[in-house]
Amino acid sequence: MAQPVLSVSDVNQYIKIWMDGQPALARILVRGEVSNYRKYPSGHHYFTLKDAGGVLRAVMFRAEAASLRFAPEDGMTVVAGGRVSVFPRDGQYQLYCATLSPEGIGDLTLAFEQLKKKLLAEGLFDNAHKKPLPRFPRMAALVTSPAGAAVRDMLRIMGRRWPLCRVLVAPVRVQGEEAEHEICRAIAYLNRYRLADVIIVGRGGGSMEDLWAFNKESVARAIFASEIPVVSAVGHEPDVTVADFVADVRAATPTHAAELVTPDQSEWRVYGDICAARLGQAVGALLRTRRERLASLSAKRALTGPAVYVQDRRMLLDLTHQRLTGAASGVLHRRKQGFVELVAKLDTLSPLSVLTRGYAIATGPGGKILKEAGAVRPGDPVRLRLMRGEVSCVVDGGG
Repeated sequence: MAQPVLSVSDVNQYIKIWMDGQPALARILVRGEVSNYRKYPSGHHYFTLKDAGGVLRAVMFRAEAASLRFAPEDGMTVVAGGRVSVFPRDGQYQLYCATLSPEGIGDLTLAFEQLKKKLLAEGLFDNAHKKPLPRFPRMAALVTSPAGAAVRDMLRIMGRRWPLCRVLVAPVRVQGEEAEHEICRAIAYLNRYRLADVIIVGRGGGSMEDLWAFNKESVARAIFASEIPVVSAVGHEPDVTVADFVADVRAATPTHAAELVTPDQSEWRVYGDICAARLGQAVGALLRTRRERLASLSAKRALTGPAVYVQDRRMLLDLTHQRLTGAASGVLHRRKQGFVELVAKLDTLSPLSVLTRGYAIATGPGGKILKEAGAVRPGDPVRLRLMRGEVSCVVDGGG
C-alpha cells in the first residue's frame, strides 16, 4: 500500500490539531525575558520570551492587550499565561498570551512606576508648575462620587470651617472603566466655565485597584492642564497615586483636603479680635499724641495774645531795618573813602596838574603833543594849552 503524500498545510494543520488537544499546553504559564517587543497599529503585540536555554515566540492579540496595565519592555522578566499552538501558515508554534505580568512585582505597581517615571521626565511634577491655593475661596468644586462617605465629610468640614465658601459637587465615578474619562471631563468642564476657585479631586480609601483611576495618564494630564488649582485627596495617608504628584497640593485624606482649601473661621475670629485690640491701642496712642500737640499749640503766645505776637514781629522788623541801614552806611562810607583816594592818585598822575605851576602843553599839527623842537618847521601852527584856555601860535624859527 502506497504511503500517502501530505501537503505542508496538512502537516501544519495536523500538528495544530494535536497541540490544541493537549491539556498541558492549553493553559500554561511561562517565565522568560521579553525580547523584540513590538506593538503594531492593529493593536496586536508580538514579542519573544527567552531564557538561557531557548526562545519562544509569543503574540498577544488586541482584545487581551487592552487589559494590560503596564508597558512591557525589552529585558523585562515576565510571566505569560496562555496556550501554545501552531500558526499553520508559518508552521511555527508560539505562545498565544492571555495574561502578562511582571515577575516579582504586580503589574499595577510596575505601571505606576513607569507612568511616574515618564511624567517626571516631562516635568509634570516640577514645583515651578504648582499653583497656590486661594486664601479665601468663594467656590470650591469636589470632583468625586456623590454617594461616598468622603464627599459628606468634606461638605461637613468645609461648612463648619468657612461657611462663606460655596461648594459645587461634580459627580463622577471614581473606579471602573469609565472613571478616568468622567474625571477628565469634569476637570475640563470646571475650567472651561471657571466654575470654581479651587478643585478637590479624590475619593475615600480602597485597594490599589480601587484607586487605579487616579493613576491613569489622562487624569494626570487633565490635572496638570487645569488653570484652577487642584488638590489631590485620594484614599488614606499611606496611599499614593500619580494624581498626588501632579496636583498643586497633595492632601493625606479627603477631610484633610477640606481643611487645606478653607480657612478656619474660629482662627480668623481670634485674629480679628487681636487686630481690633491693636487698632484700638494704636488709635488711642494717636489721639493722646494729638491732644498733647493741641495743648502745646494752645499755649503758644501766637494764640493766647495775637497782638503781642505782632508787636514782637514789629520790633524784630525795626531791629533788622537798623542793622541793614548801618551796614549800608558802612559800605557807602568805605566806597567814598576809596573813591577819594583814587581821585587823589589820579590827580597826582594827571599832566593837567602841571599847568597850575605855569607850564603849557604844546601840540603840533594833527593834535600830537610836541616833545622836541625838531618835530615842527617854521610856519607850522602850534597850540599851547595853559591852565586856563589855549593859545594858537606859528613857528618862526627853530633852535
